[in-house]
Amino acid sequence: MVRRHALDIVDAAIAAVAPAGLVRTALADPVVRAFIGPGPVSLVAAGKAAAGMIHGFLGAVDQPIRRGVAVGPGPAAAMPAPVVWHRGGHPVPDAGSVRAGREALRCAADGPASGCLVVLLSGGASALLSMPAAGVSLEEKVETTRVLLDAGVPIHELNCVRKHLSGVKGGRLALAAAGRVLTLAISDVVSPVENDPGVIGSGPTVRDTTRFAEALAIVERPGIRPRVPARVRRLLEQGRDGVAAETLKTPLGTDRALYRVIGSRRDAMSGAVEAARRLGYLVTQVAEPVVGEARVAGAGHPSRAAEAVAAPAGPWCVVSSGETTVTVSGGGRGGRNQELALAAVDEIGRLGAEAVLASVGTDGVDGPTDAAGALVDSETPSRARDLDLAPPAAYLAENDAHAYFDRLGDLVRTGPTGTNAGDLQVVLAR
Repeated sequence: MVRRHALDIVDAAIAAVAPAGLVRTALADPVVRAFIGPGPVSLVAAGKAAAGMIHGFLGAVDQPIRRGVAVGPGPAAAMPAPVVWHRGGHPVPDAGSVRAGREALRCAADGPASGCLVVLLSGGASALLSMPAAGVSLEEKVETTRVLLDAGVPIHELNCVRKHLSGVKGGRLALAAAGRVLTLAISDVVSPVENDPGVIGSGPTVRDTTRFAEALAIVERPGIRPRVPARVRRLLEQGRDGVAAETLKTPLGTDRALYRVIGSRRDAMSGAVEAARRLGYLVTQVAEPVVGEARVAGAGHPSRAAEAVAAPAGPWCVVSSGETTVTVSGGGRGGRNQELALAAVDEIGRLGAEAVLASVGTDGVDGPTDAAGALVDSETPSRARDLDLAPPAAYLAENDAHAYFDRLGDLVRTGPTGTNAGDLQVVLAR
């Protein structure tokens, strides 16, 4: 029963950040509607929630769309004319990402000064909407992204490099528009500044506070520099030396730009909290995001959850969220949620005979696997021994959490959810 409740709570969290509903709520704000105005509207949507955000927007406005570009990770989604769907690559860009980036710039540039460019952003947009800067090929940008991902660099550092290798990020999309620019964003950004517009989708419509020198310092680190293509380093060096143009540094005026974060991990947590209360649990919500190395965060997560509960008088639930990282050193398969859950196996039983931890990505995708995350409970260690599985530490050493949970039948498979508000952890105990 507790296991089922954990999954029901996860489902409620994902439903709370359904993109169409978030967009409709945002458009009910008179300030947002007035900013769009009566003039021509151009539309760009990028990210894992692109399809849902577009349908939410088109269902809430009655003025025609002069041109539209959408890009997401899935197959062609049904889009009403004149919106054109592109399938892009994630977590690294591909040719579809570049086509979408090129068309997005054209869409912005073609709009009249009296019009409004509406940009709908969500997690994944950094890879899905791509336009390599002059002097760097797509393959070189892809290789750089892969190197940084394997090194486990935080998302804000990854996006710092991406922006300085891009012709569309770091405010360049907004610079291409002659008219007003409205951005509605669903955020999966938790650090270093939560919901930072400059990090969401690598900030295609806002000023960039990072510089070429910072991007260069990231790729110059030991273990990273030898694997980064020479032309990438050369471009970053040229930018540092003032030869290549910097990203947008002066923000557009309030009459030209409006930016709203319309959904985030906190909305997902609110959905989880409401569901847990309906199921009869005493609920504690942890405000501080769960970040850092997944295996480190997972090892102490059950204990931290128990400490957050004040004198439980019955079944209790702790809801948290965030985004951890994984430093890849082995040859296995998994993701940050599976790795966090695996690191918690040895400790979860200390919470009682009926305790469970679920860690799940709200986008339904955890690393290069078919799972959204995984679930562990008080009986996981004994069931693993019955199957003659090696200790969790052995699987962690190989980054092979997927194999461990697949044998146990404890992978959480939701399929792509069409949204992205970071990761969610739910701990239940009776």
